[in-house]
Amino acid sequence: MAVKKEELIRNYAKAIREGNAAIFGGAGLSRPSGFVDWKGLLRPLASDIGLDVDKETDMLSVAQFYKNQRRTRSSINQAILDAFSVDAQINENIRIISRLPIFTYWTTNYDELLEKGIREANRNPDVKSESDQLSNMKRDRDAIVYKMHGDVNHPANAVLTKEDYELYEHHRPLFRTALKGDLVSKVFLFIGFSFEDPNLDYILGQIHSLLGENVPNHYCFFKRVQENEFSDPAEYGYCKARQDMQEENLRNYGIQTVFVDSYNEITDILREIERVSKLHNVFISGSAHEYTEPWNKQRAEELARKLAGALVHEECRITSGFGRGFGSAIINGALDIIYSEKYRHIDEHLCLRPFPQNISDPDDRKKRWKEYRESIMDETGISVFLFGNKYDSTTGGIVVADGCIQEFEIAKAKGNLVIPIGSTGYASKVISDEVKCNISDYPYLSNVIGRLETETDIDSIVTLVMDVIKKQQN
Repeated sequence: MAVKKEELIRNYAKAIREGNAAIFGGAGLSRPSGFVDWKGLLRPLASDIGLDVDKETDMLSVAQFYKNQRRTRSSINQAILDAFSVDAQINENIRIISRLPIFTYWTTNYDELLEKGIREANRNPDVKSESDQLSNMKRDRDAIVYKMHGDVNHPANAVLTKEDYELYEHHRPLFRTALKGDLVSKVFLFIGFSFEDPNLDYILGQIHSLLGENVPNHYCFFKRVQENEFSDPAEYGYCKARQDMQEENLRNYGIQTVFVDSYNEITDILREIERVSKLHNVFISGSAHEYTEPWNKQRAEELARKLAGALVHEECRITSGFGRGFGSAIINGALDIIYSEKYRHIDEHLCLRPFPQNISDPDDRKKRWKEYRESIMDETGISVFLFGNKYDSTTGGIVVADGCIQEFEIAKAKGNLVIPIGSTGYASKVISDEVKCNISDYPYLSNVIGRLETETDIDSIVTLVMDVIKKQQN
């Protein structure tokens, strides 16, 4: 039985957080950018040798027939160059999966969209399209892109004909070895893949023969066969039965199918995976130059320390801008739990993002700090606001910290969850007032926003905040 999209989102987001997620992209991943699939690539070549590609089911043989007829593959190489070297725009699905903190990407595509998307997300891809590249590691890489059928820049080495597949084990054995290892140790999401590739069939069969029913779970998308797309009821019945059997067969190899009624649903699901995967990344915003009753420096630091400790205990990763007044308390609270419960895995649970300093031009500083805040919000899914005041040298008084307000506006614009602890006053109270006036936009706070504005007991505040976060994570 196919799985629901909610199960995919929950399990795959968990795999992302744990560093066990991988992507496998097929031709359907690149098609929205204008690239062709196998049939589109081979259509003119098939026509040249008198074949109708729409009547053929074995594209490998079509490519092989063409090579046999011409006694050369130069036209095949040129077809690959012509089809995949155009400067196409990155589509939204590639843009989303490129932003995800995933290290391992596999594809059978020749185009460069995937690595281009990863670079656009300010990540450094290490591209492997030839066997001799597998033993080399690119410095400062953020992701590996395995192009198991080759690359548009080396069309003579691309895997396309039946003979290429027959000789794959001889020419590219390490790709099969690497893919087998990843399929056993990671959770794959197959996007735009038809599962008609002989290489993947062979690898999945080997894994199944070794592990039997202990194969790990992976996921794939299929567009559901729609009755209204067929004029012949018998043809619809045939295609529906075949799709059901394919879904059942994939389940034997641990690949769970998520059916969609339109390809646009895939984009929505990927966006939700991205959102859910970031709900364990929490930004703590705030600063305090002074405190008002019942708060003082000691109690503010205790709140920050206990909140940070509770977040780490619940497997969250804290991002802190090292705000004035309690930045050290956040770090100390996180480290207490990291060292006692988390095997000292500091990077997994704590990220310090102190703001750039010593920028003399005030306009340049505002611009760079805003960009910095946007990059922080891109990486986090929840923002908690404490206090939020600063000393204004112009007036000589204490004012609401405009940086906290800007962080709230950015978080809101990006669809992140915001949790203001209004009882701490200043920017947090301003944000809390806006939330109350627009509570329909913040339904997760409807039952707690009032209590967060009046509660001053530290343990009670931490419990309220953590209850909101855990409910959203679940």
